[in-house]
Amino acid sequence: MTETGKVKPDMAHTQKDIKGLRKPVILALETATMCGSVALVAGSGLVAEFSLQSMETHSRRLLAGVDRLLLEAAVEWTDIDAVAVSQGPGSFTGLRIGLATAKGLAMTAGAKLIGVGTLDGLAAQLFAVHGCLVCPVLDARKKEVYCGFYRCDTNGIPRLVGEYQVVTPEVLCEKIDEPVIMLGDGLLVYGDFFQEKLADFLKVPPLSTYFPRAASIGMLAREKWQEAEFLDPAATEPIYIRPSEAELNIVKN
Repeated sequence: MTETGKVKPDMAHTQKDIKGLRKPVILALETATMCGSVALVAGSGLVAEFSLQSMETHSRRLLAGVDRLLLEAAVEWTDIDAVAVSQGPGSFTGLRIGLATAKGLAMTAGAKLIGVGTLDGLAAQLFAVHGCLVCPVLDARKKEVYCGFYRCDTNGIPRLVGEYQVVTPEVLCEKIDEPVIMLGDGLLVYGDFFQEKLADFLKVPPLSTYFPRAASIGMLAREKWQEAEFLDPAATEPIYIRPSEAELNIVKN
């Protein structure tokens, strides 16, 4: 979604140095899973990243993480051009906290708001040969996974083919008839099942790639910045894929 009447940022301005950082300066938040993170991206590089896996909700540590990140990087709020957020799918609570925080920070800093799909960010942590099939999987509870299919372009970057899905592991395996690289915390829950059903088709990268990173969200947000793909804070909602428990209860009643 783009704001009506917006034009692409002046690329001459985006290359201007601010405190040694190349513009745009993007603060990124990732709260779709238990392993939350915040990152600062400037120009085409990562400046800093902070992550923590905890059973506490992100609301208890997200703003503290942002404050620490900016302090260590010696960046002021006035230096921030955009706030990027992992928009989903993922944990309903985590997504709500992340988006609400991103909206507040963007408005406070007078910065643009950019949304990035959680699965897009997860897939972007891989680099593979042209045409390779990539399938990030996140545990969606209720014996289902959030997933999407990606093909690597000529530069080895995974690009989404089709739409995000929420399916059972069985249904996902039925959709795969070629070698596939899977990554994500869904493998921690259903890894043995995927290995049994997909056998030699399944390729699994290192465990370090299983969790979405704010750095990837920030790097993808840079592409959206260049295309002026900004969100309207008042109208933007998380990408849930399926109804929440509260919505289901309303329907039942």
